[in-house]
Amino acid sequence: MHKTGYFTHPDCRRHEMGRGHPECPERLDAIEDRMLASGLLDVVERREAPLASTDTLELAHDRMHVAAMRGLSEELLEQLDAGGMDRMQIDPDTSMNRHTWNAALRAAGASIAATDAVIAGELENAFCAVRPPGHHACRDRAMGFCIINSVAVAARYALERHGLKRVAVVDFDVHHGNGTEDILAGDPRVLMVGIFQHPFYPGTGADPMGANMVNIPVPAYTRGPAIRQLIEQHWLPRLEAFKPEMIFVSAGFDAHREDDLGQLGLVEADYVWMTQQIKDIAARHGKGRIVSSLEGGYNLDALGRSVEAHVRALAGV
Repeated sequence: MHKTGYFTHPDCRRHEMGRGHPECPERLDAIEDRMLASGLLDVVERREAPLASTDTLELAHDRMHVAAMRGLSEELLEQLDAGGMDRMQIDPDTSMNRHTWNAALRAAGASIAATDAVIAGELENAFCAVRPPGHHACRDRAMGFCIINSVAVAARYALERHGLKRVAVVDFDVHHGNGTEDILAGDPRVLMVGIFQHPFYPGTGADPMGANMVNIPVPAYTRGPAIRQLIEQHWLPRLEAFKPEMIFVSAGFDAHREDDLGQLGLVEADYVWMTQQIKDIAARHGKGRIVSSLEGGYNLDALGRSVEAHVRALAGV
């Protein structure tokens, strides 16, 4: 049995937001190519992401948000049938095409299916190579390239449907996971730890919304050694004291020094180190249970290398 799952689906590539948009289908190609070239696809257990159900999405999102996103997708299809536009704008950074809603359902479905498999003991941990990303999607709105918050949905799913008592969310994207915080702040069953560039989009995170939020804003050009030190000082003691039964990772790789969407200085070795810290906490308190889902990362070469490093650390190879 392979202990690390790799969840993805072709539908996630069909979502696109226009020529030149950094959150592009080629991101998944870069990951797939690197996984293949490195031999990691022979190490992980590949699984197809199912479609998430509406009631599962509503564990984290307002019912009206889910209905609105589905309704926009249906309206777009009607416009296309009538010869209209092939894309609908949600905010200045985020739009939908005819495939976006299915892609978002696959992204959330991947994290849910991975949660089921990890809790069942079929897999020790899993990585979800999916898009659109999710950590900016709030309880009641889409924003920042994000439609549905897959990690928040999976965390609530583990609590509500599997009866876990404590789960942690780790977010190392260059941007603050404001949507995840919006959904999970104040829930004593969840501890969220994050490190992100600040001041920077979306301009939040400096003032945590709840005592269960451990936010570490860092200035532009902060490099790996300083970030590791901050994680050792702030994340790890709180995670150790919380004793999470499962850990969910918002795995954004746009803090890489080669990524132009941020100005932090991480490299592959830093992602390996963070992943190992997460694995150590999970091994002590959560039977090794980790589900990681792709968020940012827009330099295609750096993204492929970073995901390879992250998955290799998860798989222990």
